[in-house]
Amino acid sequence: MAESTPLTIAGRVRRYLIAGILTAIPIIVTWWVIRFVFKLLADVGRPVVAWVAERIEPTLPAVAALLEGTVFQAVLGVILVFVLLCLLGWAGTRLIGRKLIAAFDSIMNRIPLVKKIYSTVKMLVTAMQGTPDEVQRVVLIDFPSEQMKTVGFVTRTLTDVDTGRKLAAVYVPTTPNPTSGYLEIVPVERITSTTWTFDEAMSFIVSGGAVAPPQMNYDKSAAPASIESSEPEPDDE
Repeated sequence: MAESTPLTIAGRVRRYLIAGILTAIPIIVTWWVIRFVFKLLADVGRPVVAWVAERIEPTLPAVAALLEGTVFQAVLGVILVFVLLCLLGWAGTRLIGRKLIAAFDSIMNRIPLVKKIYSTVKMLVTAMQGTPDEVQRVVLIDFPSEQMKTVGFVTRTLTDVDTGRKLAAVYVPTTPNPTSGYLEIVPVERITSTTWTFDEAMSFIVSGGAVAPPQMNYDKSAAPASIESSEPEPDDE
């Protein structure tokens, strides 16, 4: 049995450097995502905490001083926004909540500049929650070349005015930040439908492919029956 050649100092440094980079990448990406979300939520909730601190300062100066701390404001702001989002989601599933949201939509749609932005984002979110005609929501398309495929979300289907050919508008998010990406118009026959749910696809994208179901449809679209069975059951409450 041949003895392995001992590594030189440069070889060991290179091996340890590569191992360190591979170990640090998931930690750095996770920290970046958590830091981004935390800062976003803190910036939203911090003004509310500061307003409360200002109001209670005459009667409860000690509590007000605690609330005025930068770290405390950030943490409490995140908790406040988290609770408000949960309450908003709960209200949106109830009749009175849906009526209030509809009234708010009506007000936003009457403001000239805000109307375009709000209605566009609203339609995108609504489209992502539903199921497009004739195709599955999560698909694979040839991108950026015919030798590669990437995960995309079908936002709607279109029809070519001259040929009647069915087309799909596919949003291709980037990794690890899915809020940026590309919009591709692809013939329906050239997309590969998958059985993945929206949550599974988002986990796959954000994790850089590390988190995913063990199987996927790459060369051939999933059968309609298997696609329907992969859709999450609606909440009856």
